[in-house]
Amino acid sequence: MSTSLFRRKDVNKAIEEAKKGDDGHSLAKILGVRDLTTLGIAAIIGAGIFSTIGLASFNGGPAVSLLFVFVAIACVFTALSYAQFASMVPVSGSAYTYAYVSFGEVLAWIIGWALILEYAVSNMVVAISWSSYFISMLEGFGIHFPMWLATDYTSAKEAFEVVIANGPDITEGQKILAKAFQDAPDFGFTKLIFNLPAGLVTVLITSLCYIGIKESRNASNILVALKLGVILLVIIVGVFYVKPENWSPFAPNGVNGVLSGVASVFFAFIGFDSISTTAEEAKNPQRDLPRAMLLCLLICTVLYVLITTVLTGMVSYKELNVADPLAYVFSKVGFDFVAGVISVSAVVAITSALLAYQIGQPRIWMTMSRDGLLGKKFGEIHPKFKTPGFATIITGILVAVPSLFFKMSFFVDLTSVGTFFAFILVCAGVLVLDAKGLSKDAKFKIPYINAKYFAAPLLLVGLYLTYSQGDVMAHLNERPLLVVFWIVWLVLAVMSFKYNFSLLPVLGILTNLYLMTELGWTNWRMFIIWMIIGLVIYFAYGYQNSKLAKK
Repeated sequence: MSTSLFRRKDVNKAIEEAKKGDDGHSLAKILGVRDLTTLGIAAIIGAGIFSTIGLASFNGGPAVSLLFVFVAIACVFTALSYAQFASMVPVSGSAYTYAYVSFGEVLAWIIGWALILEYAVSNMVVAISWSSYFISMLEGFGIHFPMWLATDYTSAKEAFEVVIANGPDITEGQKILAKAFQDAPDFGFTKLIFNLPAGLVTVLITSLCYIGIKESRNASNILVALKLGVILLVIIVGVFYVKPENWSPFAPNGVNGVLSGVASVFFAFIGFDSISTTAEEAKNPQRDLPRAMLLCLLICTVLYVLITTVLTGMVSYKELNVADPLAYVFSKVGFDFVAGVISVSAVVAITSALLAYQIGQPRIWMTMSRDGLLGKKFGEIHPKFKTPGFATIITGILVAVPSLFFKMSFFVDLTSVGTFFAFILVCAGVLVLDAKGLSKDAKFKIPYINAKYFAAPLLLVGLYLTYSQGDVMAHLNERPLLVVFWIVWLVLAVMSFKYNFSLLPVLGILTNLYLMTELGWTNWRMFIIWMIIGLVIYFAYGYQNSKLAKK
């Protein structure tokens, strides 16, 4: 039983299956390095920079720019590992495929199942954010869209209760939502309230993904060009309105305040993962995938740091807890024209992130189906459009329906745990294949630095800096997952000495694991429930129907 759970897929066999496809149809190979880079930028710079960046800045203050640097460093270590895998296994499926060839089937399933959640949840956040900007844009043109058709029931009901209670700090937004609750038509014993724009844009993007990767590529390139233009406009114009006194205090809520935004910030950075899902549609995946991953990560990190620095310099961080922070700051300084341009552009630009994730998720399902872990229908390639048609339609349904009825904060809490776990396994997979000598033919290799000279000394320094001034037990009781972090670091230090591990993947494991310790119980609870559901499906279907099991 244990051996079969960890049966591994042969790299050459995976590449061979990808070339011919399950039903004789293969995906169209049309993506170059520019297209792949654009796809990564589309996914990374989406709702994060236009919406959730405001909440992260509100909690962390001007120091939130350091959070983006820290998360980017964690992603660089991981992206290097992804790049090495992509040069070895140019197959759609992302971390799922990489785990299958290095750790075996059950861990591959866990990663694939986790990525299904991460991609779907990220797109729900993006769709709801898109709806918010769309309504703001219409208001700017004097068009009043019924708010009961543009929000979720929970938010409207909560706002209504606050307004009825006549609390002291009622916001304008709460008044608008309360009125939406009042105006909504009755439907039985409840109110008919749902987010129609979020559902409709998901359906439209899913249709584009269904009819072809070429059409999706062209749309993505145009949308990203527009998005980058708007962001550069914000940075260049915003610099002239920066007041240095707004950067003080730099970290008003300390390190904890900065790191509290990990969940909302990190979900945007999984964009480079979406690049690897299109491996079978790349012209030269073993060369172009590594280049695109590192290039998009560099561009996006620089832009995120610049935009947060400018935002927190234009207004006080205390004012940034709004749904549309970029438009808000320019309205605040009296530059309504730029605010209007941002609102209109955001509607178009956020669409590119939705497109990128809707492209990625069906291809993960397609690869899992090809391996026999999901129904054969998920792996079918449309004979005309050369896309995973059925998987694309199901992806659209699973994103559109929840985005109609749930609030954004619910989905933000679901992000990140699975992604961190996937990133850790990809980094660890590189160490495993390197130790077995199976990565010698990789077209891209992570720069080698022997970890045995650094892992143990860095562990001692980390322990000293963390616990030299304070109650050790109180600190561990407050964050019990740190115990796991230190144990893993110790194990890696010992194994590095024995197997001469490469330092950068080791640092990738540690940074991702540390960021996991910053996530709240809500994130972990939903992830555990999702994993239990996934394992039930695996043992009920995937374990017996796996192609490796049949062999």
